[in-house]
Amino acid sequence: MPKRIEVCLTPALLHLYDVKDSIVVVIDILRATSSIVYGIANGASAIIPVANVEDCLQYSGQGYLLAAERNGEVVEGYDFGNSPFSYTAEKVAGKTVVLTTTNGTKALHMARETAYQVIIGSFLNLKSLCAWLKTQDRSVLLLCAGWKDAFNLEDTLFAGAVVSDLRKDFDHFDDSSIAAEDLYQLAKNDLRKYLHKSSHSHRLAALNIEEDVKFCLQLDICKAIPVLIGDTLIALETD
Repeated sequence: MPKRIEVCLTPALLHLYDVKDSIVVVIDILRATSSIVYGIANGASAIIPVANVEDCLQYSGQGYLLAAERNGEVVEGYDFGNSPFSYTAEKVAGKTVVLTTTNGTKALHMARETAYQVIIGSFLNLKSLCAWLKTQDRSVLLLCAGWKDAFNLEDTLFAGAVVSDLRKDFDHFDDSSIAAEDLYQLAKNDLRKYLHKSSHSHRLAALNIEEDVKFCLQLDICKAIPVLIGDTLIALETD
């Protein structure tokens, strides 16, 4: 059967896609999936994505690190939010993190309900992610977390980067994947400059965390591919 690659531009459109036999790559570049990749690469035993702050709090007192972000800021009373600088080896190696974010963890939960498999993508692990996807005999849906169910630039740019890399290995591309790739080709020579105009970049700049944006746009500094097993993200075994 021909392998498809499709791009779902926001979680609000996910119901339009049949993904029961597909690998879904969840994308939330600024910042959830970048931090998840970085945390797993730095030795976190697992990351448990939960839908809301109250669910995260239920893990209190069990030896987990609790991470909660809403509207770009750390929720008061939690260990940290979703800045990649909180997911260093010194902080997360050998530990389990329970994470809730404005957009990324919501998209993860939606994908889990119907997808054959759910994995995590970011610019940090772009090369290893694409190399692994090429070895799989399944169609791929790139699910952009967006911003509160609306389209955003950064997730779509990353989806376009994946489409560009996989073009020779897949047989069918939907219009969203073509548009995402065209956008990536337009922006790829200076992603940071292009994304400077994006709404979420401005949102993070207002919070004085522009360094997070710079960090999340680095290419291929990690090889880890987080995979969702049950309700827990762990490192995918690719060998």
